[in-house]
Amino acid sequence: MDLIIRAARPHPTSDRRPDPVDIGVAGGSIARIAPAGAIPADGALELHADGRLVSPPLVDPHVHLDAVLTVGEPRYNQSGTLIEGILTWAERKRTLTHEDVKRRAREAVLWEVAQGTGLIRSHVDVCDPNLVALRALIELREELRDVVELQLIAFPQDGILSFPDGEALMREAMRLGCDVIGGIPHYEWTREDGIAEVQFIFDLARETGKPIDLHCDETDDPESRFLEHVAARTMREGMQGRVVAGHTTAMGSYNDAYAFKLIQILRRAGVTIVANPLDNIVLQGRFDTYPKRRGMTRVKELDAAGINVACGHDSIMDPWYPLGRGSMLDALSMLVHVAQMTGRGELFRAWEMVTTNPMRSSGRGDWGVREGAPANLAIFDCEDEAEAIRLRPAARWVIREGRVVAETEPARSTVHRAGADVPVTFTRGG
Repeated sequence: MDLIIRAARPHPTSDRRPDPVDIGVAGGSIARIAPAGAIPADGALELHADGRLVSPPLVDPHVHLDAVLTVGEPRYNQSGTLIEGILTWAERKRTLTHEDVKRRAREAVLWEVAQGTGLIRSHVDVCDPNLVALRALIELREELRDVVELQLIAFPQDGILSFPDGEALMREAMRLGCDVIGGIPHYEWTREDGIAEVQFIFDLARETGKPIDLHCDETDDPESRFLEHVAARTMREGMQGRVVAGHTTAMGSYNDAYAFKLIQILRRAGVTIVANPLDNIVLQGRFDTYPKRRGMTRVKELDAAGINVACGHDSIMDPWYPLGRGSMLDALSMLVHVAQMTGRGELFRAWEMVTTNPMRSSGRGDWGVREGAPANLAIFDCEDEAEAIRLRPAARWVIREGRVVAETEPARSTVHRAGADVPVTFTRGG
């Protein structure tokens, strides 16, 4: 063995709280899982999990690395609205440089890695004749390959038909090396242009053989219904399992009869839905008085219908969201609150939305905690997935292909009382 994780609780734990096990890693893969103490050391590096949760690494399936850490540049989003964010980014985009994009994106990626993320799928604005951000992130993808897998999506922030040479820029972005085709049909000038955009991106997918991951119906408008066109074209092209739709917040405003019909179509089409609760809970519902809509797609209902649902971070200190630290556990915590998934079993299901579900839609297979799987793991300072959502603990160790690529010493709290120091663990009986 090259590495042995001692006394770990492997995902999934559910309510059974499994006995700790040892996990032996050799050649970048999980070679053996055995009762604690059963794997001889033989000089291998040993990590003592001491009953901590070991999980597949977290996945961020939806973030905008070209825009991270630009909050306040050139000005702050005073209204907090989606449209002001887009207009502010349009100003900041004019000043992008190769090194500027790489520096900010590298910092944000390392934030995510340190907190347990092993795969990041980033949208990259390609409404730029020079494709500055894309060229920078293609370089960064290779430079950081040793610590994280980075997938890049050609994202037409200002539309494809509504932006000069939009179709040519999308094709050039794919030629340069984008992994995935993006889109934003609801942002085109007309409904007809939005439908034409959907047709274009599926035609491009047929030409290139690449999967699709688009922003879709990110609005409170119940008449924004491009997702049904996406699902229909997915089935007609035989692309089940290779199409992702992000946000889909209009689904929260659809009447129940239409939503029920749409959910059945999405299930047949095998379209993955990515919710982005940190952004959408503050960007949507801005025109409401009360009751104020929560600005989220129907996460709980989609999941119950058997649709693959994932959770993304979306923004990290940019014109749309001034907060965030690249923590997928922060995003997941917001999701379980807003989607009302705080039932005991629902918390464990929600964990899949930042691990196995987005991994499945990424085309990278299963990074599970099982013999024969790649040794891509994160060990969290807690006992199970529900505790991870509650505590949002440190990722004690993050492992990629059998190597420790990040580690964090968890904070420890003590209350000083007269005559005694009392440790505080934030766990019952702790």
